Amino acid sequence: MFSKYLKTWISLAFILCLTATFSAQTNLKDAYKNDFLIGAALNPNQYNERDKNGAELVKKHFNSITAENVMKWQKIHPLNGKYDFGEADKFVEFGLKNNMVIIGHTLVWHNQTPKWVFEDEKGNPVSRDELLKRMKDHIFTVVGRYKGKVKGWDVVNEALNDDGTLRQSPWLKIIGEDYIAKAFQFAHEADPQAELYYNDYSLENGAKGNGAIKLVKKLQAQNIHVTGIGTQGHWDLKFPTIEQINKTISEFSKLGKVMITELDVDVLPTPYGFSGAEITVNFELQEKLNPFKKGLPEEIQKKQAQRYGEIFKIFLKHKEHISRVTFWGVTDGDSWKNNFPVRGRTNYPLLFDRQWKIKPAFDAVTEAAKQ
Repeated sequence: MFSKYLKTWISLAFILCLTATFSAQTNLKDAYKNDFLIGAALNPNQYNERDKNGAELVKKHFNSITAENVMKWQKIHPLNGKYDFGEADKFVEFGLKNNMVIIGHTLVWHNQTPKWVFEDEKGNPVSRDELLKRMKDHIFTVVGRYKGKVKGWDVVNEALNDDGTLRQSPWLKIIGEDYIAKAFQFAHEADPQAELYYNDYSLENGAKGNGAIKLVKKLQAQNIHVTGIGTQGHWDLKFPTIEQINKTISEFSKLGKVMITELDVDVLPTPYGFSGAEITVNFELQEKLNPFKKGLPEEIQKKQAQRYGEIFKIFLKHKEHISRVTFWGVTDGDSWKNNFPVRGRTNYPLLFDRQWKIKPAFDAVTEAAKQ
């Protein structure tokens, strides 16, 4: 009789041990620990741990974090001569405390940059020399403050049009084409050990991707330090194709490290064929553009899961060249896609739902790592 109970106990213990082991391993960062970093963009509620559930998800599943907004110019340097490092310091402190690789986002961008950066006290455009001075001061101050703490920086963000030409931003109009080289130069001088990235969206479009390659090659030919290219990964159920993703990563890997920096998979209808991530675009809310207000149907859950699985299989194919995959947000409720490009929609682009629970897409991503 004792022998019978002993065998039963051993069997139960074995099952519990396997279950515990599987549970311990079923997190994103461990699933890909031999492949690349798994990151998330954080908001203040998460790194300040006001959102306790969200903070715990971050600690369990991610080994890299990006500042969603608090390191952008308008937050960290709102007025001429006045910096506000309060939230950025807390973000960095959270990452250091939890042994995470910290990414700074972003130093030079045409959006979320205060008007004063480009204007004098009368509202006229400043001179080239003055804008370069302001850029250098900003980069040296911000990068210098986090030297040795922030692993890498999105130095220049979204400088290209969809056709691969340079965007006619105030940076370009006032300084000229070399504003990008100057930004990378200043960042490298401020922290010679930091990784420096060019970051943009829709680089899987041939013309824009080729523009990014041309840009980085030109910088490298001038001995400007560029670690690699970050392709944002604001994708949907159809765009880009797996072939486009594969080709883009292959081409970018010839220039340095490749990062997927802002990954999400949109499941909502696209208004008027719009694609991309230009945040100034905004369409009127319509019922037909917001079909899943009460929850995501099982059929769409499966399609999203399949899509994520296929995407991560491609990432694994290129794991020697991909250093990091970062999701733009933690849960569906946090995602910027609820308000872009149509404000007020209910979107479901990430791996965790609004109750902090894993979705079928999460299972597809962890399953991809086992193959």
